[in-house]
Amino acid sequence: MTPDEVLAVSRRAECLHTEAEVEAAITVLANQVTEVLENRNPILLCLMNGGLVFSGKLLTRLNFPLQIDYLHASRYRNETHGSGLEWHRLPTLPMRGRDVLVLDDILDEGKTLSAVVEHCRVQGAACVRIAVLVEKIHERKVEGIRADFVGLDVEDRYLFGFGMDYRGYLRNAAGIYAIDKSDSDY
Repeated sequence: MTPDEVLAVSRRAECLHTEAEVEAAITVLANQVTEVLENRNPILLCLMNGGLVFSGKLLTRLNFPLQIDYLHASRYRNETHGSGLEWHRLPTLPMRGRDVLVLDDILDEGKTLSAVVEHCRVQGAACVRIAVLVEKIHERKVEGIRADFVGLDVEDRYLFGFGMDYRGYLRNAAGIYAIDKSDSDY
């Protein structure tokens, strides 16, 4: 994909949530996380690459002791459809007996998040919770997967911005956008 093609996709996209709306949702979510985890000495686990922007924005709003780690697992590899899960980097902090909060950009079907939660449980985490910036509203979720903290609910369209990408691009868009149907094979 060329930079000109990326810009064209960006121009045709529909803004579902402005930067201000997303920032406000992150603030509300941070207050909810604080209420639950401020006295739990949690590990916040950023799921790369999508969770990077959300994690950074959320972390600056959490004013209690916590540790940060990350993992990199991917099903999409810059495509618009997921395939088998690839583990690129596992967390290094010991999770045994700790509360873990997994941070990701989106809960769509939940296949990656389900695998990450299972990994944390196998590592001995006392409790594993999920915080996502957006959750897509549809019926295709992996059985048993749910987010404990959700910033925004969104319709079932292909999204980009605030960490979510379109073919490896547009993660840096300051808002949440749905690509035009003409740009989607979704």
